[in-house]
Amino acid sequence: MSKSFFIAAALLLAPALGAPAPAPQVTVPASFGPDSQVSAMVQPSTTGYRVEVLENGYTSATYHGPYTGTPTTIGAVDGPTTLASSIATQPLNPTATYYNTEGVPLNPLPAPYTPAGGLGTNGSLPRYMVNSDFDFESIALGLYQEWIELDLFHDGLARFTDEEFTVAGLGPEARSLIEFMADQETGHATLLTNMLGERAPKQCVYNYPYTTVREWVDFMQRLTRFGESGVWGFINHLDSREVGQLLAQSIATEARQQQIFRQMSGLTPMDVWFENGWPQSWAWTMLAQYISYCPENTTRLAWQNFPTLHILNNANINRYSPNDTAQDGSETVGSRITDPSRSNITAGSCQNLNVTGYGCGPAIARNKSEPLSFPGKKILFQWEAPGQIVGPNNSYVTATSAGAPKFVGWSQQLNLTYSPLTVTGNNTGYTYQPEGYVYDSDGIINGTMAVMLTDLDLYVTPFNTSMLNPHIVALGLYQAG
Repeated sequence: MSKSFFIAAALLLAPALGAPAPAPQVTVPASFGPDSQVSAMVQPSTTGYRVEVLENGYTSATYHGPYTGTPTTIGAVDGPTTLASSIATQPLNPTATYYNTEGVPLNPLPAPYTPAGGLGTNGSLPRYMVNSDFDFESIALGLYQEWIELDLFHDGLARFTDEEFTVAGLGPEARSLIEFMADQETGHATLLTNMLGERAPKQCVYNYPYTTVREWVDFMQRLTRFGESGVWGFINHLDSREVGQLLAQSIATEARQQQIFRQMSGLTPMDVWFENGWPQSWAWTMLAQYISYCPENTTRLAWQNFPTLHILNNANINRYSPNDTAQDGSETVGSRITDPSRSNITAGSCQNLNVTGYGCGPAIARNKSEPLSFPGKKILFQWEAPGQIVGPNNSYVTATSAGAPKFVGWSQQLNLTYSPLTVTGNNTGYTYQPEGYVYDSDGIINGTMAVMLTDLDLYVTPFNTSMLNPHIVALGLYQAG
């Protein structure tokens, strides 16, 4: 039998090993049995909007817009009690002492060709279900992400015409690839639903910022960035190693999607040596702003929503000279954290410029003669106060426990680097992009990355970045390259 058979069998066995089985996803029949007298009909979508066929046979939900109702609950979901205002820093794990100076196994092998150690290597049957509140909330966040990607990838295909895609440099084969990526999200959503069980979140209604093909693709490269980084940040903290294994196999696909959307946006596909991991609350802060509302009784999340940090001179990726980007935030489509660059600029566009180093049409690779950012660049900020209503059904509230902002944190690759913040007015200020290297010539700051205002330059590393959360004043997304 194939290995895939055993994985599938284990997934089917998981509910029997202590977790309730999720409700099966089935098509509602028109009748029951060959001679049934019991009539039935397909019920309308719980979101209130049916799927319709639009451009070239592609399908999308009939509504994408803001929530207009009244929320029935407010705030992140809470537990029975909260034990402390934050998690205190602890010393090194006293059991983390292994160091091999011999270059050969130091302990008896439990079986031939099997070095001692590892987790889940003792022959026990895997259980592919979440195994703690941390697991449940993390995978539920991941499922919210998969649902929006499933809708988003379909929406642009259905919204824009052949002519609009052609102008953007994306032909039928490129659109077919995007459709395949949408199909991938069906599998990802099914996988995460199965690992969560009956309270897995359902698909919601979304409110998108784009009006052109270029803006759609740019938005997708930003959204898949926080989708991917948001998983890298928690995957190795999961209690269930089995869930982490399958999640890694899906998020590796997400990484490919992000690279492809960068190529379609005319950006270099790979600009860092290491991808960055983010805490769940960073990803939820960015994602929640695009969810209009969800079906009744949809499972809510426990993660924090930070106030928005606006980067007023975030480089417009559609300019052949990114340094000509306006300094007042007007070249971003809207006011949400990951809104794309405006594509309908009247002068200086690189979209149809066939000049090496300056063009930005879809391509396998692009090199910018004038980079989107550089060390020493003055970055202008404006940030929102906490207490803003965001997220599904306008039912979450932005919050921070930090004091006055003093630093700008730059989270990329293996580093979290700080630069001083100069406050110039009421929730406005600036800093200068810092310079630094991970190894050799690998500059720390590049790509699509998280930036934040903090009240402390706390030292954190990739495995404990969430320790910074209590010190974050506002969170943003920087288009460094």
